[in-house]
Amino acid sequence: MSAPPRDHSLRPAPRIHLGRWLILLISAALVIGLDQTSKRLATAALLPGESITPIPALAEVFAITVSHNTGAAFSLLPQAGDMFLIIGIAMIIGILLFYRYVPPGHWPERLALGLLLGGTLGNALDRLQYGYVVDWVHLRIPGVISNVSNFADHAIVLGIAILVLGQWLRPGPSPDEQPDAPITPAVPSVPTAPTAPRSDEPQSPSA
Repeated sequence: MSAPPRDHSLRPAPRIHLGRWLILLISAALVIGLDQTSKRLATAALLPGESITPIPALAEVFAITVSHNTGAAFSLLPQAGDMFLIIGIAMIIGILLFYRYVPPGHWPERLALGLLLGGTLGNALDRLQYGYVVDWVHLRIPGVISNVSNFADHAIVLGIAILVLGQWLRPGPSPDEQPDAPITPAVPSVPTAPTAPRSDEPQSPSA
């Protein structure tokens, strides 16, 4: 006897939440656009190694210096350019896969993933086009640090900060959201047979 055909009409159709994906795509596109535009403007005005101070009052802490970076963000590990390109591609794939599982209402996390995606793509595009990343944001703390980065690097750092703060500040589940305690089924009582009197107990006289 053959099995009855399955009714596939009862299976809910997959829903594509375009609004949720728009947050990722728009934020990533803004980061890529600002990053690539700023890099082109910097390289059009300066040669590698050249520097200008657009704000004289901040000359001690901020300048524009064009640098070609073959390493990671903020010019770390300059000898590992190819490895960081592979890591960047893996991060892009991971962000797209993980984004599907962000719960509804977690807008800061969605924005943070968009910043991470845009920053990673911005630097990956540089590596694919030139073999290096164009840096131009020269931040300095006299006697402490002097580092050249770009807009994509700062978008990545900001995205990570939002993710960490979002997890730290997000309140735990309210009492109404706590799972119900398991209900222990009641065990029916079993009637017991009357016990016979003991032999050493006094017997009532018979009538």
